[in-house]
Amino acid sequence: MNPDSFPTILELPLEEPVLVFTIAMAVFLVGPLLVKRFGQPGIVGIVVFGALIGPGALNVVEHSDAIELLGSVGLIYLLFTVGLELDLRGFKEAPENAALFGLVSFFLPFTVGTFATHTVLGLDLWAALLLSSVFASHTLLAYPIVNRLGVTKNRAVTAVFGGILFTDTLALIVLAIVTGATEGELSVFLFAQVGFALLVLFASVWLVLPRASRWFFQSFSEESYFEFLFVMVAIFAAASLAEVLELAPILGAFVAGIALNQLVPEGGTLMNRIEFVGNAFFIPFFLLHVGMLVDLGVIFDGPTTLQIAGLIIGVMIVTKGGAAWLVAKIQGYSASERNVIFGLSTGQAAAALAITLVGYDAGLFGSAVLNAVVLMLLVTALVSPWLTERAATQLALERDVGDGDGDGKDPNILLPLSHHAELQERLLELAFVIKGDSGTEPVNVMTVVQPDRGGSTEAQIAAVQSDLDEIAAAGSAAEIPIQTQTRINHNVASGVVQGAVEVQANQIIMGWDATRSFRHRIFGSIIDQVLRRTTLPVLVSRLGHPINTTRRIFVVVPIGADHHEGFYEAVHLVKRLASGLGAELNVVVVEGSAHQFEQLFDLVEVDVPAEFESIDAWNGLLPWLESETDDDDLIVAVSPRRGDVGWHTELEDLPARLAELPPESFIAIHPRQGEPEYDRQYLRLK
Repeated sequence: MNPDSFPTILELPLEEPVLVFTIAMAVFLVGPLLVKRFGQPGIVGIVVFGALIGPGALNVVEHSDAIELLGSVGLIYLLFTVGLELDLRGFKEAPENAALFGLVSFFLPFTVGTFATHTVLGLDLWAALLLSSVFASHTLLAYPIVNRLGVTKNRAVTAVFGGILFTDTLALIVLAIVTGATEGELSVFLFAQVGFALLVLFASVWLVLPRASRWFFQSFSEESYFEFLFVMVAIFAAASLAEVLELAPILGAFVAGIALNQLVPEGGTLMNRIEFVGNAFFIPFFLLHVGMLVDLGVIFDGPTTLQIAGLIIGVMIVTKGGAAWLVAKIQGYSASERNVIFGLSTGQAAAALAITLVGYDAGLFGSAVLNAVVLMLLVTALVSPWLTERAATQLALERDVGDGDGDGKDPNILLPLSHHAELQERLLELAFVIKGDSGTEPVNVMTVVQPDRGGSTEAQIAAVQSDLDEIAAAGSAAEIPIQTQTRINHNVASGVVQGAVEVQANQIIMGWDATRSFRHRIFGSIIDQVLRRTTLPVLVSRLGHPINTTRRIFVVVPIGADHHEGFYEAVHLVKRLASGLGAELNVVVVEGSAHQFEQLFDLVEVDVPAEFESIDAWNGLLPWLESETDDDDLIVAVSPRRGDVGWHTELEDLPARLAELPPESFIAIHPRQGEPEYDRQYLRLK
């Protein structure tokens, strides 16, 4: 390189692409690490550093077209993740609670805010409407706090989670109406046009995307990154459709996130890739883009920004507090529950900046409003976690503590795999769903090699270890700890059982190929021997489709199984599966009372709604399942071991019969033996 070119490269603002990209990566790394030392969310650091290096301050980096492009992509990606991570199950369980909180929490701040910003600040009516919608919605900044304290299933917290579906959707609808009105005159035709466009968008995405995604996930499983690329296409196709319909692209991305919500289970490899790419690349570029739009001079040159920030922060806190009080009064929430929803609903983050940025680009807001929203972000980043921490701690102390607290809820899973087994990734994904996204215990993947007198044992071990290394890589992609080992044993079942003892596993998952064990009683010699030699719960699985595409789970419970010492652990496992997959739960009781088992299921933690049916005799079970189940359903049979309480001779050939049904996917849960005290930890205390 010519030495004379160095001054050009180092001339401010920097324009050299590689150097600008390096600085951006450094901001993404240093900014969050620095502000987290002061107890603030990492996104604040990126925005602040973006403001410092941008044209409004030190002017180190030019706010180029490339940064704007990546910022727009990050904005769309951000709204997709908001829709993807909504608690749809919490919303379905009590939609009236979520609707009440969402509507009150939105319209009270929105109404008061519109009046205040229009009359006090003198903003144009459309600008006042859009700015009020920014702080009328909320972002769950303090979610990690309620998750850490174990109060996420509280009725009030669940209402906040479901309410965000209303607040965010209403804010985006206001955005669509306001941006449409600013481009033309307000009329009935405009509302009809926006309503029709919203109908087309929601109908197209919700009807097409889940079906297309389910088909793709079931048909293409050669390379897992194809699933991520498919999701990327879905995000931006939905955003493009919204743009064609003259709606904000972020609304399309948000709807796409909701449509894929139940097809991307928490704790799985795909969810981890989506979050990783978003958190490490796309969303930081959006935050950097927003930060570079901030003009620090506007803040310090005059009182306008501070006045706007003071007004919107004051209105937001007062009205959010009023909404929390009103909802608590109507629903009969305790003081701690009221304070928790107040703390959670005051959180504002990148979603608020997203709407503000659209208004800024449309000319509705000036730089003073943009800077005021950034200040609001900084203030709420302090207030929301502080309020939530205090209230959630009190709520956790008020909660009954007893046998329901135990280590079994974070299972230490043993997953024995055959070197020749197919569909190993599906078994691994099943383990990931059972683990969820908050466990710390590992998934122990093991292969037992039988020594070969011909001298090829070492070659077998090398081939097995190569396969296990690939499995470990899949676990790393899902951020779930995986421990692999190869064991040498003449008897495979003995190796599996001994391995479970050595790793202190409390659950075993095994795969079954129905075509290879026709001459054996139930599953074949190896699985049957494992069932006889261990008292641990064993899940024997045959997955004919990827686990994340499961729409409904049908649970077969034989009469008498409720008296088995491992029954409640099995119920907890079923509920955990349904919750992780977002699948409908249907319980079929054979020769027993549906109402009785409904009460028993309700005793077990993990709140999942379920439908209960009774079948009078075993000969009616399979015809009923055949008529009710579809290809993407999962059948789970609670199957006590031979001779245990709840065992029936019909269970002997049930797996082979289930393999012939349309789903071709089932799990036989053989409950834990001999530890009734262990089972009590899964019961909730009334």
